[in-house]
Amino acid sequence: MTEALSTAGLRDSSQSTPVTFDATDPALLADPYPFFADLREREPVAFTEHGFWVVTRHEDVRSVIIDKRNFGQGDFVKNIQLFYGPDFDVLAQPGYRWLSEVFVYQDPPQHTRIRGLVTQALTARRVRAMRPDVEAITHRLLDRVIADGRMEFIHDFAYQLPTLVMCDMLGIREEEMAPGLLERLNQAIADSFLVFEMRALPEAELTLANEQILFLESFFGDVLAERRSKPGDDLATGLLNAREGDSQLTEREIITVAIGLFGAGFETTAHMLGNGLLAFSRNPAEWKKLVENPDLAPSAVEEVLRHESSLVATYRTAFHDTPLGDKLVRGGERVFALLAAGNRDPEVFPDPNRFDIERQGEHHLTFGGGIHYCVGAQLARLEGDVAFRALAERMPSLAADAGRPQWRPGFMFRGLEHLPVTW
Repeated sequence: MTEALSTAGLRDSSQSTPVTFDATDPALLADPYPFFADLREREPVAFTEHGFWVVTRHEDVRSVIIDKRNFGQGDFVKNIQLFYGPDFDVLAQPGYRWLSEVFVYQDPPQHTRIRGLVTQALTARRVRAMRPDVEAITHRLLDRVIADGRMEFIHDFAYQLPTLVMCDMLGIREEEMAPGLLERLNQAIADSFLVFEMRALPEAELTLANEQILFLESFFGDVLAERRSKPGDDLATGLLNAREGDSQLTEREIITVAIGLFGAGFETTAHMLGNGLLAFSRNPAEWKKLVENPDLAPSAVEEVLRHESSLVATYRTAFHDTPLGDKLVRGGERVFALLAAGNRDPEVFPDPNRFDIERQGEHHLTFGGGIHYCVGAQLARLEGDVAFRALAERMPSLAADAGRPQWRPGFMFRGLEHLPVTW
């Protein structure tokens, strides 16, 4: 009786007029925020023509991502077949097989076990101790270009910083790398992480994603073998040693985790830096604030993450019929939680389209929430703090060509292809 009352008057997918949601639309990729605002106003919980729900209000997005009782990852194979069809052999694809094993895409108890072991290795203490190394890497990158008065910020700095930091954490020193390895790793992440997209990948993209994930698995397998024979004070050794009772991470699990952490650093932190510099160039008064007071760097990081989320969305599956807003999500249906839309909800963030590095109040949703809250959030914040502080102090006249930003393909991770800067 209680359940009947709680769902009375709610419309399910069969009673909803599907909305058009094309994650490949160039206009949406160039500027998704007007679309998000329109959808939030018209139908904040909307069923799409592709067979999944989209939510745009902060309250609804947050409720989905923190609710482990009603929402989770569900049946991975069925979730991917939603886009490809029921005959698509999901786990025969190396890219999707890897994704199915990432703990972020698993439900308890497997998620709980792996995440617990990962956090034993990626401790807050380890991250705090990384600050001098992050500062050294940051200033080394700036030393290489500062006399030139210009650089291509994305490839010369934003991509390199989080990649070098993660390599350092894994015990891989830059001076030991083969020529071009850093660039190949970055490209492999960019190509393989397209499996996160909420769409069927064209054959060429899927083939490339599969090839690149196999390269990454081989690379990190070699790193793991090296650390097994020569342990050190690094994250790879920490993952090898993490245990809870009789449970340890398997070799396959460590490789999967290493790719995930490495890729998350690239896809989110690198984009955060590029998106932040773009926002500062469009709002020079905010850059002036940071130059005059570099201690605003931590709050600037939070505003960059809110204003131009590097992770646009995440998704969940309803475990059973669950009310959401004025709709009823049926058990087994997918929900696409638009973090970037929630981050610009005017009900929560006054004047949400304004970039304000001194903004106070409610927190952004970019790192997710609940049991799937980003395990690398503290590291991303540290890298952003160090990077923006160093840029403001060493390049106070820094300005970017913000006229026609070139956004990378893909909807889930929002970042720039190029961003020329001068100082």
